[in-house]
Amino acid sequence: MTEAHNLDCAPAGLAGVVPLPDWGVLRVQGADAASFLHAQLTQDILHLPPGGARLAAWCSPKGRMLMSAVVWRLAPDVCLLAMPRSRIAPVLRRLAMFVLRAKVQLDDASEAWSVAGAVGAALPATLAPEPWSSCDDATGRCWVRLWSGAGVARALVLQPAHGQWPQGGTLTDAWWRWLQVMSAVPWVTEPVVEAFVPQMLNYESVGGVHFQKGCYPGQEVVARTQFRGALKRRGTLWRVQGPVAVGQELFHPSDAQQPAGLVADAAAHPAQPGLWHAVASVQIAALDGQALRVGGLEGPCASPLPLPYALRDDL
Repeated sequence: MTEAHNLDCAPAGLAGVVPLPDWGVLRVQGADAASFLHAQLTQDILHLPPGGARLAAWCSPKGRMLMSAVVWRLAPDVCLLAMPRSRIAPVLRRLAMFVLRAKVQLDDASEAWSVAGAVGAALPATLAPEPWSSCDDATGRCWVRLWSGAGVARALVLQPAHGQWPQGGTLTDAWWRWLQVMSAVPWVTEPVVEAFVPQMLNYESVGGVHFQKGCYPGQEVVARTQFRGALKRRGTLWRVQGPVAVGQELFHPSDAQQPAGLVADAAAHPAQPGLWHAVASVQIAALDGQALRVGGLEGPCASPLPLPYALRDDL
C-alpha cells in the first residue's frame, strides 16, 4: 500500500456505534402522510413499504435543495425524516405551509428518537448489502445502510430516545464524520441551502431521485437537468492539504476570479494531522485532473480523488 493511498484509508477493523446529537428527526403522520411527502420530495414515498427507507431531497421551485434526509416509512401512516438537526425547524416551518387540507401532522420528534452512526462489524447481519436497505432489530432500532466510506460499511440508526446505544468498538465521532465525507454523499446544511440541484451532488446516482414518480417542487428543473444535457457541475471528492469548511469556494489555477466549485462537506482525517477531505460540487469544465485551491489561489491545495460509486451516464 502506498503512502498516498494510506492518506485516504481508515484503520483496519474500524467498528462501533456513535451517537449523533447533531442529527434530528422530523415526523410526518396521518392518513395522508405518504401521499403528502410523495408530492414534496424527490423520492417515491407512496410505494415505499412500511419499514423501508430511502434517500430523498426537498427542493425549491427552482430545483435547489432545501433539505436532504433519510426517509423511513415507519408505518403506513407514519414517516420519519432523519436529517442534520439544524435543518429541522426551518424545514418544519416551510413544509407546514403545504399541508392545506391534507390529513397530516408534522412535528419535531428529535426528543422521541435518537440517531446514531454505525460502521463495520456493528452492522446487523440481517441488513442487506445494498445502500438504503433497511431492517429493524429486536430492540426496536431501525437501521438503514448508507454508502460506504473509504471502503468501510456504514449505517444510520434510529431508536426510541430512552434506549441505550451499544458500547465498545473503535468508532469515534471524528472517524464517523470523516467516513461520511469519504462516502461522497453529502447532506444539505445551512451554508449550502439552495446551492445545489440534486444532480450537482450526484443524488441521481446514489438513489436520491426517482424520475418516474411524478410532480414535486422543482421537478421540471431536475428532469431538464437530467435529460437535456443541462448539468454543468458534479459532486467530486478531494484530498486537501489544510483546513476546509462547508460553503468555501474552490478555484482552478487558470482563473483567480471565478470560483470553480463549492464545498458541500468536509472533515479532518483523524489520524493525519493537517490533512482534510472534502466533497465539492465543481464545474465539469474544471475537472481536468489539476489540483484546485480552497478560498483562492493562495489557499490549501485540493487534489482530486475517484468517487466511491459510479455516475449515471444518461445526463
